[in-house]
Amino acid sequence: MFIEALKAQNPALIDAARTLWRQGAVLPDTWIIDVDQVLENGRKLLAAAQKHGITLYFMSKQLGRNPWLAGKLIELGFKGAVAVDFKEARTLRNAHVPVSHVGHLVQVPVAQVAESVNGETEIITLFSLEKARAVSEAALACGRVQPVMLKVFAEHDRLYPGQEAGFPLHELDAIALEIRSMPGIKLTGLTHFPCLLWNEEQQQTQPTRNLMTLLKARDLLHEQGIQIEQLNAPSASSCNTLSTLAEHGVTHAEPGHALTGTIPANQHGDQPEAIAMLYLTEISHQFQGKSYCFGGGYYRRGHAQHALVYSGDGQPEQARLLPVDNTSIDYHLALEGLYPVGSPVVMCFRTQIFVTRSDVALVSGIQSGRPVLEALYDSLGQPVTGGRRE
Repeated sequence: MFIEALKAQNPALIDAARTLWRQGAVLPDTWIIDVDQVLENGRKLLAAAQKHGITLYFMSKQLGRNPWLAGKLIELGFKGAVAVDFKEARTLRNAHVPVSHVGHLVQVPVAQVAESVNGETEIITLFSLEKARAVSEAALACGRVQPVMLKVFAEHDRLYPGQEAGFPLHELDAIALEIRSMPGIKLTGLTHFPCLLWNEEQQQTQPTRNLMTLLKARDLLHEQGIQIEQLNAPSASSCNTLSTLAEHGVTHAEPGHALTGTIPANQHGDQPEAIAMLYLTEISHQFQGKSYCFGGGYYRRGHAQHALVYSGDGQPEQARLLPVDNTSIDYHLALEGLYPVGSPVVMCFRTQIFVTRSDVALVSGIQSGRPVLEALYDSLGQPVTGGRRE
């Protein structure tokens, strides 16, 4: 999906990945992340957000939950992390990374409610009154009032499979009354997902019905005298979409793919955010006229189409990635054509590293031609190796 953008925006990242592979510093099925470029993308996002009066949390799940890079983003100026998965919250908190928002897209489980409240989480998203009561009780137990945010939805809104949740818009008045009766929480926010989506035909990112539902929910609560301090509209947050969010009164956004430049709008490498991540693997074997490389990092919504195979010292060959069977484990990925066993392979596509088996290599100095492997993590954010390698 992003091979051409990668070659145009960050050819040095390809060179660094091949160097690390030749050194044996990384294995196949590793995402190589250009730390300096991620931080540069982050600076651009923060500048755009400041211009439009929007607060940014950063999303780390696409980056593999690794706390090292999360810490760098905090130093850069992001207010905190959003943990849409409760295990991500655990990993980040254990590494002392501020977790500002939890509960969306995945609720806080019973065993983590007290931890989330005690951890001074800035806001917790709720899908149910049962969870609201649990958060309220935990907050009262530690002597504080926890700000909360409701996820809302309306009929005909777009909800992804596995993410069906929220309070129906037509019941919001009654729900808000119930929430206001719970002394340990304060209703200060609203959210939905996805609020922006890429339109392939029109080649632009556009507001969805969900965003309109979010605005209606805000207006309904305003009529009840409830002031919404955080209108959080995630998905496709980037330098060029923050202005659209601001025009609709959105106060908070949560960039993830924009940090690595892997937003759909950047397929041609023409966005402010540059590609900062690639997938490195290796030809494992040949079988019946096809080449098979080591898998583990395939993401079924990644739209991976092509790979660069480096079978010699010259220019790479561009190979077509054959369709992947979504009903099977991605032990291997098949390429059209025959390539020498042991050849390194580079791909670039949308991913969610936390649902893969991939390692994550954090590399600095790529743009200066002196790449340094700062850290190597597995997909759960646990160190594979420590120290630095030149």
